[in-house]
Amino acid sequence: MAFQKAVKGTILVGGGALASVLGLSQFAHYRRKQVNLAYVEAAECVSEPVNREPPSREAQLLTLQNMSEFDILVIGGGATGCGCALDAVTRGLKTALVERDDFSSGTSSRSTKLIHGGVRYLQKAIMKLDIEQYRMVKEALHERANLLEIAPHLSAPLPIMLPIYKWWQLPYYWVGIKLYDLVAGSNCLKSSYVLSKSRALEHFPMLQKDKLVGAIVYYDGQHNDARMNLAIALTAARYGAATANYMEVVSLLKEAEPHTGRQRVCGARCRDVLTGQEFDVRAKCVINATGPFTDTVRRMDNQDAAAICQPSAGVHIVMPGYYSPESMGLLDPATSDGRVIFFLPWQKMTIAGTTDTPTDVTHHPIPSEEDINFILNEVQ
Repeated sequence: MAFQKAVKGTILVGGGALASVLGLSQFAHYRRKQVNLAYVEAAECVSEPVNREPPSREAQLLTLQNMSEFDILVIGGGATGCGCALDAVTRGLKTALVERDDFSSGTSSRSTKLIHGGVRYLQKAIMKLDIEQYRMVKEALHERANLLEIAPHLSAPLPIMLPIYKWWQLPYYWVGIKLYDLVAGSNCLKSSYVLSKSRALEHFPMLQKDKLVGAIVYYDGQHNDARMNLAIALTAARYGAATANYMEVVSLLKEAEPHTGRQRVCGARCRDVLTGQEFDVRAKCVINATGPFTDTVRRMDNQDAAAICQPSAGVHIVMPGYYSPESMGLLDPATSDGRVIFFLPWQKMTIAGTTDTPTDVTHHPIPSEEDINFILNEVQ
């Protein structure tokens, strides 16, 4: 098929990694260009699942070992990797996916649990007259509506309160939030509104009462990222993709191009983390969707490859549920260092975060005392 020929032997990088290095506005522009270039009509789309129940892990491993060559091998079982696998298999391509740990065990399960366009990004778009930031917010709000429609069991609208402590901030933030509603257009979940000081304290009794003027409430979406990731992986498996967790890629396979003699990637050597067994998985195309480990896989292809991913740590802490009501979150728009912090209800507890600091790539990242103390100080 044309799609196979277009990407044959190349390595594509997962979106999360590119977003981290390009910046969100540049990434949005990059993604639109890539979509225009990569779009093809599948020869035979798969409209119905092949398996009524997802195959067992043992059956998936047998498929990985016995298939002579896949069309696409995806490395990474996060949101990007599983999305690529589902997209490919429903286009009729023979698809494989391997994940070193469990599905959604990394970045894809450690978000702030929000699906939002980004109020701060809209502010930057207006202040800096940045059309790409605006387009990114517009697209994100469309995707928010899409997720709420297709996965209502995993997503729900969430009101978020913005406390106001200076009178001049009330019209400033009100106009900004109304613009956010306006950009959402028909995808606006519910119109934002103003709360009095007494009503704001009813919702959040632990707010500082001194100088509190009132609050503005706007709506965004809350989303169970880990379950959504797993649902996508299971759906890909039901449509016929060979997906296996606890399968680590130890090296990339290469072969010479017949006409040019150039070495190209043609698969990966995989190791079962649970048993230690190793075998080759051959594919016409290998997709690198490993998030912060993007450069590790790229250097399996070329040891001298320059790093393209700048990893950063976003820390959240979990606090008792009484810090927030069950049905409303809170946004602190101006912390001591200019960042924003969310306080959001989540599974009878309260999530507070996030930070954004440079870090080293590790398999099991641990929050620093500095980040934890920053969040706790802001809570106080």
